[in-house]
Amino acid sequence: RRSRGPFRAINCAALPAALLESELFGHKRGAFTGAVRDHDGFFRAAHGGTLFLDEIAELPIDLQAKLLRVLETRTVTPVGSRDAVAVDVRIVAATHRSLRTLVAEGRFRADLMYRLRVVPLRIPPLRERPEDIPFLAARLLEDLQADGAARPDGVVSRIDEDAQRVMRQYPWPGNVRELRNALEYALVVGEHDVVSTSDLPEEVARGDAAETEGASLPDAEQPLTRSEPAADAAERARSTRALSVSSGHLGRAARALGISRTTLWRRMKRLELADHVAR
Repeated sequence: RRSRGPFRAINCAALPAALLESELFGHKRGAFTGAVRDHDGFFRAAHGGTLFLDEIAELPIDLQAKLLRVLETRTVTPVGSRDAVAVDVRIVAATHRSLRTLVAEGRFRADLMYRLRVVPLRIPPLRERPEDIPFLAARLLEDLQADGAARPDGVVSRIDEDAQRVMRQYPWPGNVRELRNALEYALVVGEHDVVSTSDLPEEVARGDAAETEGASLPDAEQPLTRSEPAADAAERARSTRALSVSSGHLGRAARALGISRTTLWRRMKRLELADHVAR
């Protein structure tokens, strides 16, 4: 019955503890500086429906106790109020970390873990289910283009078999988020209506997960280990395409290529691509 009710989601790692308590349980006007009006909070907003608590492991320990009380009493007490308000909410919680390990380390309450683990579901990483990757990739490609990430010269209809094979073999340390970014990159740098292996980020095409991990650092310098002419030509084509699509904007081009702005600038100097920068 709650599937027909409201759905609300909050990332427990995205807000500081003081704001998170107010966002979850609400607050009364004047409860703290800036509280100029009453606020219902996510629990009351999801009344009769579902509340998704993403990254539940990041919830501060003091808020864990308050969340446990809410789950047991089915009431919330807004910040600055003494009156409890009844709520009827289904809780879905997610984390990429082991709650049992955090409990053993004293960083997560055992009683809250057992209260939440009614129907535990484990979603395996992509490396454990490569047969799902073509289907996920097709859906993500469709969603990206619906969000406006289309190529200037038309819609991309599919991913060719060789690119699918390469994607199934890559370990995807960043899981679905990395897969989505790789497809967005392919939309930016590719030139045809089919995604091919040459459109994929270099680390994916080579199966080199280590380069992905280095590229996630804001200013990590990516060593260019392939210096043969063919590799230079491929890098030149990718970089030129990214700079063209981004109208010479270094930041956008670097994001599309999956490298830092500094790394892109060094690559442009080496390949003599300075003329492609917006003035």
